[in-house]
Amino acid sequence: MSQSLEDLLQKAGNPVQMLRNSQIGAYVYPVVPSEYSNWRDEQRAWRDSCVLFDQSHHMAEIYLKGPDAIKLISYLTINSFANFPVNRAKQMVPCSYDGFVIGDGILFHLEENHVVFVGRAPSVNWIQFHAETGGYKVDVVRDDRSPSRTGGKAVTRKVYRYQIQGPNAEKVIEKLNGGPFPNIKFFHMDVIKIKGRNVRALRHGMAGAPGLEIWGPYAEGEEIRAAIVEAGKDFGLVEVGSRAYATNTLESGWIPSPLPAVYTGEKMKAYRQWLPATGYEGTGSIGGSFVSNNIEDYYMTPYELGYGPFVKFDHDFIGKEALEKIATKSHRKKVTFAWNSDDVLKVFKSLFEKGDPFKYIDLPLSNYTSASYDKILANGKAAGFSMFAGYSYNERSMLSLGVVDPDIEIGNEVTLVWGEEGGGTKKTTVERHRQIEIKAIVSPVPYGEVARKTYAAGWRTGKA
Repeated sequence: MSQSLEDLLQKAGNPVQMLRNSQIGAYVYPVVPSEYSNWRDEQRAWRDSCVLFDQSHHMAEIYLKGPDAIKLISYLTINSFANFPVNRAKQMVPCSYDGFVIGDGILFHLEENHVVFVGRAPSVNWIQFHAETGGYKVDVVRDDRSPSRTGGKAVTRKVYRYQIQGPNAEKVIEKLNGGPFPNIKFFHMDVIKIKGRNVRALRHGMAGAPGLEIWGPYAEGEEIRAAIVEAGKDFGLVEVGSRAYATNTLESGWIPSPLPAVYTGEKMKAYRQWLPATGYEGTGSIGGSFVSNNIEDYYMTPYELGYGPFVKFDHDFIGKEALEKIATKSHRKKVTFAWNSDDVLKVFKSLFEKGDPFKYIDLPLSNYTSASYDKILANGKAAGFSMFAGYSYNERSMLSLGVVDPDIEIGNEVTLVWGEEGGGTKKTTVERHRQIEIKAIVSPVPYGEVARKTYAAGWRTGKA
């Protein structure tokens, strides 16, 4: 019998030490080229013209079909399903029994009693576990992300998944559709035509301007991609590679990978026994300057991650009782940190000096661990975490997303501690280094002005 996550944790003793010294290596966005042109111009294009994001490979998908599909999903998320008809999508946020976030992603209502969830593995695992063990009348089809290293083998997914985003996106889509930009409301779905083929489309706004996410059979993906590129030639469309892709969230405000809250809790034990030791939860890594021997200090509530407006107590769901107890309390809040450029330059300058340098800052995406937790200090005291970092060519700034205590205001200067303690952990992505304190300004989320002013109120803006 294969080893479970619970078996692994019992042997490890402390999950913090296990995860802080994980040998998983760097996170790889699979298949998609790292750059089509250069990451600076690719970032600039979602602000100035139009981009094509290829999302076909880095996310897992799970399809649920049957009379209990909505019943199951409703039980697993903080969101209300009082109004979730066919051709609608939701940002789904599953939590543990103690009210801590396991992950998030997009749920698509494809047809009656048929939904698909698209996101990272922790949420897909949680959904699959309950579908298989909860007595629900659903058929389950899982389509995992493409392998990080293909070994020369062909890659096949159920569907291709693209996004056309940016200020010129409407013009590109009109040309593809052979008519006006389809009148699809935000997070609603419809069908458009590309090269005579029916293509499902979701109205989205990932880059801060109107755009669509589209998908269809994987075998048609290259034909559709070529058609989009051809239609975009007159409108400055740029294909975005994997280096720049993830950095768009620094401007638009989504924290992609908090630690899934599955490592503790008696009620979660059956799940840990179901999870394999070799899965995301057993092999992933945590890192950064924040260190605690209590794994629960790394857990996050929906309120801290900006999902407060989603929490609805009109239905029974896992974590409801715990969240009801804290709903009216004050919470840490999601913000953007704009790093002091002079302090950042000190990090790079240290590469040309003798002795251990400061922890390397990779550009444009600076995360070196599955879930990042760097200390934020205010007046020398702990005041939050920096959780997702990188460089924005559009803003000419190092930015990171994270959370701060309720009394920290926009415009306050705080200190971000960059690098790990004691010269660094044993993660393969960590070289011997020194820590450095970097000044940062607490800034709005979304950071990008267009995104901040045009996004529908909700998880990015933190407004109901």
